[in-house]
Amino acid sequence: MKLQVESINTYYGKSHILQDVSFDVASGEAVALLGRNGVGKTTTLRSVMGLSTPRAGSIRFKDKEIRGKPAHFMAKAGIAYMPDDLRIFPDLTCEENLEIARRLSKRTGYWSKKRVEELFPVLGERRRQMGINLSGGEKKMLGMGRALMANPEMVLLDEPSEGLAPMIVASLARVIEEIRDKGMTILMADQNLKFCRRVCKRGYILEKGRMVHADTMEAIMADDTVIGKYLAL
Repeated sequence: MKLQVESINTYYGKSHILQDVSFDVASGEAVALLGRNGVGKTTTLRSVMGLSTPRAGSIRFKDKEIRGKPAHFMAKAGIAYMPDDLRIFPDLTCEENLEIARRLSKRTGYWSKKRVEELFPVLGERRRQMGINLSGGEKKMLGMGRALMANPEMVLLDEPSEGLAPMIVASLARVIEEIRDKGMTILMADQNLKFCRRVCKRGYILEKGRMVHADTMEAIMADDTVIGKYLAL
């Protein structure tokens, strides 16, 4: 397994957010974290990335224990994170945003600015445009492009389809499929079931900080009881 998470417990102050959460992601696999807002999806990604350290449990990446390691260690180890708020530099151009991601990463590999712009042609078209002036969909693409510029082995995507028009969501799904098909391991938190089914083969459902269900995305989509209990808005 590329990533193995076993019984992690993560707190914010005295609030016990994640309670004995366990899951795994195989190398080259795309896996979805599902659930309504506030169930712990983002905290799970942050726990893996070292931004919210679990007090107990185990997180293993490529068979090495990484729980408690800082985010910069995770990045060097080969994990990239696209948060839901993207955190692009609004006063830098698209090109500068990509370049700074490349310079900060010590990793090399397939992904370059040219290949990122081939994957997201709009970033090439907006190369000189400031981040603050990009549309929501363009910012998502730039955020993902920045993650790829680090040449990671695994990417964590937090709500990539949130707030996007259906046409943009479909385009983004095609891009994530392409990244996955090139061998990238993906762990993605999102509420859009159709989007997740297209991109991911398996899904885990969180409810009140606990992992309550795991199955293939096809099986989850076909189970009205599970959808009504845990996923319906």
